[in-house]
Amino acid sequence: MNLPGTRVLLSLLPIAALGVLATGCGEMKETQSQVTERDHVTLMLDYFPNADHAAIYAAQADGDFARAGLDVTIEAPSDATTPLRALEAGQTDFAISYEPDILLARAKGAKVQGVEALVQKPLTAVISLPKHPIETAADFKGKTIGTAGLPYQQAYIDTILQKGAVDPSTVKTSNLGFNLVGPLVAGRVDGVLGAFWNYEGVQLAREKKKPVITKIEDLGVPIYNELVLTASEDTVRNKGEVVRRLVQAIGFGAAAVKRDPEAAIEPLLKASKGLDKGLQLASLKATIPVMFPEDTSHPYGWMDVEAWAAYCRWMQANHLITDNKLFARAFTNEYLAGEGVGDKTDS
Repeated sequence: MNLPGTRVLLSLLPIAALGVLATGCGEMKETQSQVTERDHVTLMLDYFPNADHAAIYAAQADGDFARAGLDVTIEAPSDATTPLRALEAGQTDFAISYEPDILLARAKGAKVQGVEALVQKPLTAVISLPKHPIETAADFKGKTIGTAGLPYQQAYIDTILQKGAVDPSTVKTSNLGFNLVGPLVAGRVDGVLGAFWNYEGVQLAREKKKPVITKIEDLGVPIYNELVLTASEDTVRNKGEVVRRLVQAIGFGAAAVKRDPEAAIEPLLKASKGLDKGLQLASLKATIPVMFPEDTSHPYGWMDVEAWAAYCRWMQANHLITDNKLFARAFTNEYLAGEGVGDKTDS
């Protein structure tokens, strides 16, 4: 990948349309009824279609969007910085983004809000090769680390070095843009921070490169939701029924992915020609465990307020934002199965 709420009173329309039931394991039992009239919405991905988006494509192929009264157009962005800008400009109704980017956008005044976590934990990792393995903070000493140049990636490195008592002057960094794997394999850097362990890491392993993968949360970076379905505050406030139907339909897609990954990957492959099926399936299987909340009493898409608050404090401490209360309006669980006003039949 090389990247990385407000309460409203909802009518019963999405409940009737979806008939969503939350189960003890955080999944949903599909009892959707057919809806004849549909609302058209656009959904912009964070990157080119890949296994991270399998739940969305499964929901589309299985008819979950249609049964929820939605006609969903899925779009790929021109680059990874496009989705939130397009969302704020009203060029798309929904966008896939990342918790850090949502908070940075809100710090600049953007009225965007996460409505569903597609991935619960960071996918960003430190990836190195056996010649210069990086498994602990101490291993950073004397190394050159490539990043995609995002401000919070440098802050990740600063945090790792500080927690590991490593002198920052002994570590070099290099802005590689979004092409991280090539320079790593070519030996121009000793390791990269910004590649995803579930994608580039899997790809390197399949190519027999024997990657050394160290997840950033194991190096002291606070946990955050890597992929988040995001909407404008205006959409959340005025089109709550549409938001609810979309997030819960994607939840059905996620449940299908978990039940049968091999079947669920097919819609993605059909939608984006040229993808390597073996890589996408391996990536999806690696991702499934972090698609769902560890606390199985929570539904798919859940975002933990304490984790968001902790990450927000970390961003402030690292001078990325000035207000550590930004998280309070940066996301909402209001539209998930079993959550929200008027949705008590789901619980």
